[in-house]
Amino acid sequence: MGKQIEIVEVGPRDGFQNLKEYLPAEKKLEIIDSLIASGVKHMQITSFVHPKAIPQMRDAAQVAETCLKKYLDLFALIPNYKGAENARKVGMKKVTNVISLSESHNKANINRTRDESFEGLEKIVKDFSKDMEVCLDVATAFGCPFEGKFYDVKPLLAFLKRGHDMGIRSFTLCDTVGLADPKQVREFVKASLEEFPDSHFEVHIHDTRGMGLVNTLAAVEAGIGGVQSTLGGLGGCPFAPGASGNTATEDLVLMFNEMGYDTGIDFAKILAAAKKEHAEVEGNYSGHNLNIQNN
Repeated sequence: MGKQIEIVEVGPRDGFQNLKEYLPAEKKLEIIDSLIASGVKHMQITSFVHPKAIPQMRDAAQVAETCLKKYLDLFALIPNYKGAENARKVGMKKVTNVISLSESHNKANINRTRDESFEGLEKIVKDFSKDMEVCLDVATAFGCPFEGKFYDVKPLLAFLKRGHDMGIRSFTLCDTVGLADPKQVREFVKASLEEFPDSHFEVHIHDTRGMGLVNTLAAVEAGIGGVQSTLGGLGGCPFAPGASGNTATEDLVLMFNEMGYDTGIDFAKILAAAKKEHAEVEGNYSGHNLNIQNN
């Protein structure tokens, strides 16, 4: 058996949020069940965001309560303190908050300065960390649609230190608009792991420029703890121009399985799940990249 890779499916949140029309909770849960049946053990299942911001997530409590009965590594996105309260109410044990490394993207994404976001995160950690693990997603970790690509890793390390100092030990480095390249990914991941050896790191790579697979592989070879992706490559940040889609889970599974890594996921079953999802969401997608393999 080869080296284990933790593939984290985030499609039920990052993918579904881009659908133009509401996908009923029952349909979402069917797709989630097909992912679990393929061997997926780590999944972001929803977002406790205000329905006016993302109407697709108005069933967050229903989806979460049903999924929590499955006893897997499940987590949800929380945009603010109220989201954390709602997540705790339904019994979530793991949540993630998002702050952008880019000041301009943070304002576009959640209408806050980074300092305001860190103040909010600190209150969430203080009030909820006894009940839930609080993780931090670093949006635009490799580059920003407004500020361009980042070449210096020092601002990222300083950013991570702010979260680490308040007790966070789980971080995701997000390539929000797909600006990263393999060399940059290796350097940023290696530096983060060396600076914070007591923390768990994952990457969330977008495939905007066709480098999703190679960038994710670069992160794995640099020692990353987990890789995030979405079934069918569905998704992309609604508040980041050019964020056309995520790296497809089935593509990652095929690549890593063929390379001898242990993903724990059956490729034939994950491909069937992708085709099932495609049948459900075809014509109901506001992004540009819905990648479904046919082999």
